[in-house]
Formats: sequence, structure tokens, C-alpha cells
Amino acid sequence: MAGKPIKASAKASKRPTSGKKTEAKARAPVQATSRSNSRVPRGASFEDGTLETAFGARSYKLYTPAAAKALAVPLPLIVMLHGCGQTSRDFARGTGMNALAEEFGFFVLYPAQARDAHHYRCWNWYEPDDQKRGAGEPALLSEMTCHIIADRNVDPAKVYVAGLSAGGAAALILATEYPDIFAAVGVHSGLPVGAAHNSASAPRVMQTGAPGQRNGVRMPTIVFHGDADKVINPRNGRFIAIRALEPFDHLDRTEKSGRVAGGREFTRTVHRVGRGRSYTEQWVVHGSGHAWSGGHAGGSFTDPTGPDASREIVRFFLRHRTTKKRRQARP
Repeated sequence: MAGKPIKASAKASKRPTSGKKTEAKARAPVQATSRSNSRVPRGASFEDGTLETAFGARSYKLYTPAAAKALAVPLPLIVMLHGCGQTSRDFARGTGMNALAEEFGFFVLYPAQARDAHHYRCWNWYEPDDQKRGAGEPALLSEMTCHIIADRNVDPAKVYVAGLSAGGAAALILATEYPDIFAAVGVHSGLPVGAAHNSASAPRVMQTGAPGQRNGVRMPTIVFHGDADKVINPRNGRFIAIRALEPFDHLDRTEKSGRVAGGREFTRTVHRVGRGRSYTEQWVVHGSGHAWSGGHAGGSFTDPTGPDASREIVRFFLRHRTTKKRRQARP
């Protein structure tokens, strides 16, 4: 998983134990401060912030497009979870998501994993306490997301999460545990929910693949995976797509192949009702390794020659929204 994944999973350090997990209410957040960046367009901002909760504290970066000031309507929010060994700024640079935020008009939240939570900054997707609602990193990240929704002009019906590698696995856990917050999820080079349950089993499922646990949540899911990935076995991508289909009674399947001009071939499998929006998409990027497809060379773990995963994820996301009934059904 981005960085030194196998070693990191086998020797994962524990998250700080400060703060009682029985507390339900987050402490007051630290005020976000703006930091100048010559690459940020006029009217936009890329801010640093920190949120303290009962489940720990994490820093983050928040991109606000220029449209947020010009438009009175609430904008969508995409939460982006980086891979091992990456930072929020590195992940933003590699995925190019901020440029798409300007083009389409949405906020982008980049939570940052702390070194004292994991030595290589991996999200702890394989720890039992980080795989369920109301505990660990899922609770922390959901509270951070809700803080941004409340603090900015965010459309609560259009909130999404995506991630790479460990971040992809964590994104899938977050979306399926909090379907009242997230309308869709994007998983790039990740693993199914429940594929591993400790640091000892994580390297094995990364190398061989695992089906994970059954899924009872109808969560629109888009999956990207390179079929030459030597870090996370591509079988994991197939298992994610299979699990995503389980809650749906019947969806029509189509499969198409293509090639990026001067770049890689890919196979796209889509499941939808008739000609409507897709509920699951699986993109297999042929010849690509453990890297964000279509990413920018200035970031780590990117493959500029593949199809543009960021643009396809945004397209997929913006066709989905949560209902008011679903948002109010929080246990």
C-alpha cells in the first residue's frame, strides 16, 4: 500500500489511546488557518486544520473552490484518504482532485493520518476497532466530515469518500458503516471490508486477495485496480465489486474495453438499471501497478498513462445523493 505497505501492515503501531472511546461528542475543533499557495486559483483556498474528537485528533487539509464564494447554493464534498507513506498535499497533487473541484464545484477534504497512529501513515483498515461504526478511525473520520458539513456550505445529500490502497480500504469501511453520511464510495487499489482482522493477516490478504465479509448496504461503488499490482492483489478489486452488488436485487451488466490515447488499455464493467446511472463500476487498468490511474507525475504512486480515475470517480459520485430519510436514520 503506498509507502512500505507490507512491512507497515506487519508492524503497525497503535493509535494514541488518549480520549475515552465512550464519549459521543467531539471536543471543539481547532480553528482552521489559511496557508498561501501560489497554485491555488484566485478566490479559492487550501487550508490546514485540526479536529480533536473523543476518538483522537487528526489534522486535515480542505480545498474550497472559488465557486464556493460566487454561488449561494451548497456544494458537494469529497473526502480523500491517502495511502501509506503519503501526505494530504502529496495526495492532492497526485490525484489532481483540486483542479476538478474548480471545474465541477465541490469541496475536497484530505484527512491526514498521524505517525503515532501508524508509523507509515497508513489508515488502520485491518484493526477490528477501526472496522466498525462508533469506534476508532471510522468514528473520527465521520466526525471530521460532519464538522466540515456544518462549518461550510456543503450539500449534505452529496457527500462522498474515496481513497488509495490503505485509504481505499478505509474509505470502503467508512462508507458502508456510515451510509447516512456518504452517498457513494471510490476504492482505488484497495481491499474489501473485513478482508483482514489484525496486522498479521493483512500482508497475506494483500498478496493473495480475500473476499471479505458480506455486504448489506446499498452503497454505489466505483473500483479502480491495476492488473499488474504487486502490492495489493487485483483479486481484491474484483471482490470489492462483487460485494458491492450483493444488496441489489437485479442490475443490468455491460462491459467495454478501451485504450487511453498513447496510454494503457482498460476494461470497464458497469451495473445499472436499464440505461440509468450506474450503481457499481469496476475499472481494470491493464499493465498498471500500485498507482493512481491517470494521476499526475508530481505526486507519489501515480500512473499518468492510465484512464483518469479522478475524473471518472467525480462523474460517478455526482450522479448519486443520499435521501433525507436516510440521513435522518442515524442510530
